[in-house]
Amino acid sequence: MKEMKLLSSHKMGDLELPNRVVMAPMTRNRAVNNENAATALHAEYYAQRATAGLLITEGSQVSKKAVGYINTAGIHSQDQVDGWKKVTKAVHDAGGRIFIQLWHVGRMSHPDFHDGDLPLAPSAINPNAQAYTQDGFKDTVTPKAMTLEEIKITVNDFKQAAKNAIEAGFDGVEIHSSNGYLFHQFFNQTSNTREDQYGGSRENRARFFFEVLEAVKQVVPENRIGARFNPSLHNIFGTTLDKETIPTFDYIIERLDKEYNLAYIHLSEPFNDVSDVPHAEEHIAKRYRKKYTGTLMINSGFDRDNAEKVIQDGDADLVSFGKLFISNPDLVGRFREGKTTTDWDEDTFYTPGEEGYIDYEAKTRTLIPNK
Repeated sequence: MKEMKLLSSHKMGDLELPNRVVMAPMTRNRAVNNENAATALHAEYYAQRATAGLLITEGSQVSKKAVGYINTAGIHSQDQVDGWKKVTKAVHDAGGRIFIQLWHVGRMSHPDFHDGDLPLAPSAINPNAQAYTQDGFKDTVTPKAMTLEEIKITVNDFKQAAKNAIEAGFDGVEIHSSNGYLFHQFFNQTSNTREDQYGGSRENRARFFFEVLEAVKQVVPENRIGARFNPSLHNIFGTTLDKETIPTFDYIIERLDKEYNLAYIHLSEPFNDVSDVPHAEEHIAKRYRKKYTGTLMINSGFDRDNAEKVIQDGDADLVSFGKLFISNPDLVGRFREGKTTTDWDEDTFYTPGEEGYIDYEAKTRTLIPNK
């Protein structure tokens, strides 16, 4: 039987991926320690899944001000760098490749994480969502609009975090400019009402992202940087889509295509039904394949068959899988051998410890990646 294109190799920048199956970044809340550092448990979790063409870590906060969820592993202190070194070594020893996702949640946070101070955001607009704190879910508050100095500091936080990531042994970084977090808040007019150089026009609302990208590429090769976007996100993570949303993402992605040589862009199909939402785009991969000639990764709701189809159709080069990789550490092997996949347990997505994290069984013949 002819091998699936999903399982064929792909050249991504200067990295040769053995297959096109990517493990998507997923918040798992296992950094249960005072340092918010990755541990040996993280190392085992990622190494178990090293057959993926590429692993992308859970979002890793670039500073203390970037935090918005409990027990998430950061990348801004030496303890955190040392923790991630355990992960990258385990993954590389297993033959894998791993990028870290650089994360700042912006207004999707709570004063509990910031010694009572307000979270930072482009504008003082409450997302009217909830933050996951030590005391459970709490309603978000009206954030503090970032000053120009705070924006400058945050750009440098991303640069330093990227530098830390290279020290920790990562193969590259992904800028988390998606899912209603800080960059996404700058992109959308419903969350960004600034009247300075970071608000108003599409170019201004994208300025912060490109400033961070320029800073990160000073310490990480351009072809080892990815960026994640969710253009049609609507009524999730406090984000509301409007008539300027899709044109703004068009501008960003077309500019990335013309001016940069990134490892990839990582896009999400709509998380919910947007067929009746004015100005939304229902078919993200198809739209942006026409606008982006580099490596395009697509995410959200894929299984083996429709992932193969999107690759065969030429609408994407890589497909990232989230929940399927939680419960199937040997997902690539199962795809290759046509074996059924194990269902995941949502009750253990965010709980401490091994359960629902490293105790899912591998049922295929090997966990050694194709070389």
